[in-house]
Amino acid sequence: MSVLDTIHTNEEELLKQFKPADEAQVVKDLSELDEEERLRLKRTGVDLDAQNRLGTFLQTNCGVVSCSCDVQGVEMLPITEALKKYDGLKDYYWRLIDPNKDAFTKETREHLDNGYFIRAKAGQKVVYPLQTCLYIRNDKVAQRVHNIVVAEEGSELHIITGCTTHPHLTSGLHIGISEFYVKKGAKLIFTMVHNWAEEVYVRPRTAIVVEEGGTFLSNYVSLKGVKSVQAFPTCTLKGKGAIARFNSVIVAPEGSHIDTGSRIILEAPETRGEIISRTISYGGHIVARGHLVGKAPEIKAHLECQGLMLAEKGVIHAIPELEAHVADVDMSHEAAVGKIAKEEIEYLMARGLSEEEATSTIVRGFLNVKIEGLPKELDEELQQAVEECHKGM
Repeated sequence: MSVLDTIHTNEEELLKQFKPADEAQVVKDLSELDEEERLRLKRTGVDLDAQNRLGTFLQTNCGVVSCSCDVQGVEMLPITEALKKYDGLKDYYWRLIDPNKDAFTKETREHLDNGYFIRAKAGQKVVYPLQTCLYIRNDKVAQRVHNIVVAEEGSELHIITGCTTHPHLTSGLHIGISEFYVKKGAKLIFTMVHNWAEEVYVRPRTAIVVEEGGTFLSNYVSLKGVKSVQAFPTCTLKGKGAIARFNSVIVAPEGSHIDTGSRIILEAPETRGEIISRTISYGGHIVARGHLVGKAPEIKAHLECQGLMLAEKGVIHAIPELEAHVADVDMSHEAAVGKIAKEEIEYLMARGLSEEEATSTIVRGFLNVKIEGLPKELDEELQQAVEECHKGM
């Protein structure tokens, strides 16, 4: 049995190692966060002082410290308040994910700490992003959240979410249940930056449904050490002409075990799907998964996984899967894992760079996260988040 298999099979034992978030220190407002903490959040894509944020949600441990949105036609609430306001959110809450799926979904269903509910009303188009942050501030805490995002018909919504820990924290458990609903002709861009600590376990459970003519674009960045991540979001394209794209950039230092990827189920005709991942191992274990399921005619989907080994130790295991249920589909994949070619380093060194500078330049190019379709403002934020993460690598 591999290390990853061992980690994944001890769910109940893992939960016992951490205390409930409501037993940890309570933060009443943003003034209690010091400069070191604010810098940590900024390096996770969350800038509490930025002027180009139209809404901010910040949760520390189990408490919501900030929840504000200045956009007419966009609603942002703590999930606990939304459940009360909308009579349990019957159309959205636990509709895409089975609460009995595993020990982590059961734990969150029974002991919800909080999370956010965000809804863009029909026809509302938001250019600047909203930002959310799920922050573990105390050691040995299990944070259990449930997030729901709804982009109603013809709307457009951009969200940057940062998940991180206190700068001096070493261990924790984050469980994040997320359900996304992209209605007819709507567009949702969701950018997630993870900036955890060396002994933090992360267990997201995510599902997305996209209706006719809708678009879902997911960007995932994790460039720092983490003990274990297990994530496999599934997006179902239910309406004709729906589109989904997943882009991920992952770095695993020694001691990290990251099992992540995504699945797109193309259920309706003329749907489009794409999964692109870039992974780097500095001695850590990475399992990069991708699964495309074609269930309707005239669909088109592509999967690409590129891995770079920068240490003698470590593993990158790429698992691309194509699954066709009808004849008239266009599905493809490519995967490659290797190391930096000696000739590339020598070429840059011949032009005045040191070996370290040459290696860094190549790595930066490999981690290029220029993504087609991002608005300028959001692309700049994503590049800045990668740069801030890169400073601490």
